[in-house]
Amino acid sequence: MEADFVIVGAGSAGCAMAYRLSESGASVLVIEHGGTDAGPFIQMPAALSYPMNMGMYDWGYQTEPEPFLGGRRLVTPRGKVIGGSSSINGMVYVRGHARDFDHWSEVGATGWAYADVLPYYKRMESWHSGGHGGDPTWRGTDGPLHVTRGPRKNPLYEAFVKAGQQAGYKTTGDYNGEQQEGFGPMEQTVWKGRRWSAANAYLRPALKRQNCDLTRAFARKVVVEDGRAVGVEVERGGRVEVVRAHREVIIAASSLNSPKLLMLSGIGPAAHLAEHDIEVIADRPGVGQNLQDHLEFYFQMASSQPITLYKHWNLISKAVIGAQWLFTKTGLGASNQFESAAFIRSGAGVDYPDIQYHFLPMAVRYDGKAAAEGHGFQAHTGPMRSGSRGVVSLASADPNDAPKILFNYMSVPQDWEDFRTCIRLTREIFAQEAFKPFVKHEIQPGAGLQTDDELDGFIREHVESAYHPCGTCRMGKADDPNAVVDPEARVIGVDGLRLADSSVFPRITNGNLNGPSIMVGEKASDHILGKTQLPPVNVEPWIHPNWKTSQR
Repeated sequence: MEADFVIVGAGSAGCAMAYRLSESGASVLVIEHGGTDAGPFIQMPAALSYPMNMGMYDWGYQTEPEPFLGGRRLVTPRGKVIGGSSSINGMVYVRGHARDFDHWSEVGATGWAYADVLPYYKRMESWHSGGHGGDPTWRGTDGPLHVTRGPRKNPLYEAFVKAGQQAGYKTTGDYNGEQQEGFGPMEQTVWKGRRWSAANAYLRPALKRQNCDLTRAFARKVVVEDGRAVGVEVERGGRVEVVRAHREVIIAASSLNSPKLLMLSGIGPAAHLAEHDIEVIADRPGVGQNLQDHLEFYFQMASSQPITLYKHWNLISKAVIGAQWLFTKTGLGASNQFESAAFIRSGAGVDYPDIQYHFLPMAVRYDGKAAAEGHGFQAHTGPMRSGSRGVVSLASADPNDAPKILFNYMSVPQDWEDFRTCIRLTREIFAQEAFKPFVKHEIQPGAGLQTDDELDGFIREHVESAYHPCGTCRMGKADDPNAVVDPEARVIGVDGLRLADSSVFPRITNGNLNGPSIMVGEKASDHILGKTQLPPVNVEPWIHPNWKTSQR
């Protein structure tokens, strides 16, 4: 049980690093607590609501009572399976906006500006536009991660984009290319009808090499001797043992479990560690702080025509779709059904989009429960850059205890204003001519709710996590007391230890986080191997020419 590099976590970033580090000839051992990702629940894209709600594949975490949401506890799924959360997510692929990464660089993550990360996005992708627009020079052509688009056959997908146009917004042929802002097709990590998780893209090919192995074990802590990480203490088959790393230990256990593992190892806020009688190896007050997420609600409309996916919401239809997928990997089972999207700005003076839409031709919840109304459709929407910050802390010194998670959702007044803006802008989109043939009435929030107070009441009760936690081991300058890793992903204060996953994001990026998490693993691999970084690609993203004075 030893290797040059020991990686904790076979998730989005961990799989990418296993692939790149083993490619160099070094020996790599990946530790993963979860089991196999085989079977239709994970591999069939349309079945996405199942694995997220199955204890077999999910850590089963939930938040502490959220004080600004009336004490609600929100579920916080994280993948406990090969592929990590890329095996249980909604498969939506978003790089993030160029400005997000420029901001990272400005706050101390030097070398992580958009020009620096774009070559890694290109290296990791095999992009398939399906002839639906976009500029291939911004995209990758031969990377391990296949990115595709759904067939967009349902007329509602086009109605959503048209309604956006009618409301005065731009369209975009590729929100992952030059122009994120606007309405257009949504991209998914689906290939040949299967979920193209980090396990399928990176880990399986890596494990075919002689020098890459995977072990199923539960990581308890990093073993540090004389200020250097030398291995990982794991529990396997009822026994506690140490997996040794000749070169480095790399943590990629998620924005919830990575800070937990650091703190159990004595790396974190000294006072908090002392509460749990954990010996302090490195006092890093930033560990577990800066927790961020995207919060969203489902804006649901009843449909006047029986053309939504609700007609398949019965056992017979599900069986037919499942059988077609099992035998041919085609049909409705082969898409996550998120096939139209939008990124817009909430107001004049906002320089790049801060609201995202996922459009779905059905009214349904993430846990798979359909809306009581029958035929309907919905847009998931919420603000992208909330000012609220939370914290991940230890419940106890026992590695088997779940971490304490408090997002502090909606803790700044601006969040409420932003959500009300989302509701009002969305109402306007659904009121456009393009939706006239399809709209019956508003299910949720419900047309009766109009005042700020009424909307706030709805928001408090109905917002849900978009499951994009990040930021808990922030990347920054080595002399920044609140940074946890430096710009080469080295944990500050301990030698031979790196950390690379969504924990390192200084600030949350626009849209879904799977793409940026994989990119972090790709780029960190070159830092770990001491390679020269790929040359920067200096291209200017499209910014609305009138952003200072106009909302659209």
